Amino acid sequence: MADEIKRRSDVPEIGDITIADILASLKAGWHDFKRAPIFGIFFSAFYVLCGFVLILLGADTFTWTLVLSLGFPLVTPFAAVGLYEVSRRLESDEPLVWSEILGAVWLERGGQVPWIGVILLIIFLFWSFFAHMSLALFLGNMSLTNISTSWEVFGTLNGRLLILFEFLVGGAVALLTFALTVVAIPLLLEHELDFVTAMLLSAKTFLRNKRVLSIWAGLIAVMLFVGMIPMFLGLFLVLPVLGHATWHLYRRALYAPL
Repeated sequence: MADEIKRRSDVPEIGDITIADILASLKAGWHDFKRAPIFGIFFSAFYVLCGFVLILLGADTFTWTLVLSLGFPLVTPFAAVGLYEVSRRLESDEPLVWSEILGAVWLERGGQVPWIGVILLIIFLFWSFFAHMSLALFLGNMSLTNISTSWEVFGTLNGRLLILFEFLVGGAVALLTFALTVVAIPLLLEHELDFVTAMLLSAKTFLRNKRVLSIWAGLIAVMLFVGMIPMFLGLFLVLPVLGHATWHLYRRALYAPL
């Protein structure tokens, strides 16, 4: 069944979505998670484990928490490939067979989805490098201070400017990445398109629905941040629901031409 997913070569048309579509997609995402929770937990486990590793490496400092809060949303869309397949099967009343779902994900290794992963990785590395450079730029020698125990650094004028600067630039980078990927990955799972076409269509979808999708992006960021607070354990719930919901929102944002 997995090799039958990509049979359509038509380019979907962009539709108009509303706040009601977001709420309906979240409801559908929660419903999918309840129907197949083991898949959601499985596909979220990798990112939760990565969070634990980051904590063990000292990523619990204030600056790293700030960086990861904005950087994590840049890579999480790629984690949802398996969840999209689960939602697709649920809406088509197809059986949820582990071998077939994992097979669908495995088939993507030689397709266009990994190229989006490369773009996301480049952006994430750029953001990490930029965050470190801005730390040195704004704090100077104070950047050598152990900020995990010296929070007073961020009480200075430069410290406050650093936080504001990283939020503004990081938010802009995250929003750009969101626009390029909001429907790109689920689109590639169903259509024989190249990743550039998929990302451009995703950007056009965002521009046509920028108010609603900006709210959706903000909601994703808040939910991911909240999910990371209790030792990343909240991601076991947040990531699956968002993954399933993204599939349903994709269905509402794009439709096949007549």
